[in-house]
Formats: sequence, structure tokens, C-alpha cells
Amino acid sequence: MTRKQRRLVLIGAAGGVLCLAAGLVLFALRDTIVFFYGPTEIAEKGVAPGTRMRLGGLVEEGSVARGPGQRVAFTITDSRTAMKVTYEGLLPDLFREGQGVVTEGVFQGGNQFRADTVLAKHDENYMPREVADTLKKQGHWQPGEAGASAPQAKPAPQASP
Repeated sequence: MTRKQRRLVLIGAAGGVLCLAAGLVLFALRDTIVFFYGPTEIAEKGVAPGTRMRLGGLVEEGSVARGPGQRVAFTITDSRTAMKVTYEGLLPDLFREGQGVVTEGVFQGGNQFRADTVLAKHDENYMPREVADTLKKQGHWQPGEAGASAPQAKPAPQASP
């Protein structure tokens, strides 16, 4: 074998080992790659109690109950299944009933979840007021588009010539 052939064999073998390693890592992480699971997915998978995971969905209307201190209990639903969540700490400003949330914590079995982190999701149609005003001025604004209910921003001061 020439030097060039040995080098190509070595590079090919190294590439094969890297592909195998990447495949093994992805196989091992197949269940944790998902950003969050909904209550129905957790119920269907038969997740073992004590499993650390992320739970996401909508905060059910009328389900938020504040306890002593910073303890809060609420229900997350995906319109098919509901799961009760308990959390102790400060909630994000965007947290409210009917709003999307992602919680991170421990599944406790049944329909109970103990969260140690709560992330509130804002509306994916959010648009800053300045962008909406610019679109209106250009005639590209469609009634009912995002940002229509955003609070009125103060106009920026104009530089004098």
C-alpha cells in the first residue's frame, strides 16, 4: 500500500468511528431530545414516577390556586388530558390562565407533577408596536394581525435638521 492509500484508509476508518459514535449518542438521547411532553404523551408512554422531564401545555382556566408562601398549584392541559402541577417560587410575569407554559420537574405518578421551573410562553404572533405601526403606514397591515392589541408605544423624538 502506498502512503496515500494508507492515509485514505485511516481517514475512512476515523469517519466510520465518528458516525458510529454519533449514532450511539442520538440513540441514547432519543427520549430527551424532545423539548417537552404534553399530558397526553406522558399518560400514553407510561412514564415511571420519579422521572425528570419537561411538561408543556395550557394552564387550565380556573385552576390556579395559591397556597402559603410562594406555593402555587395549577393544572396543565392539552385539551385531551390534564395534569396537576405544584410549584414553589416566583412565577414568570407572562404566567396566566389560558396561556402556554413549559414546566421542568419530576413526574410523581398518576396525574401529579412537581415543577421546579416554570417558563411562560408568549403568543407566537407577537409583533412589536413599532413594527405594526410601520406596516400600517406602508399599507401592508392586515386587520386582526398580531400586535393590534399591543400597548401604544411613545413615538421616538425626531432629530431636527
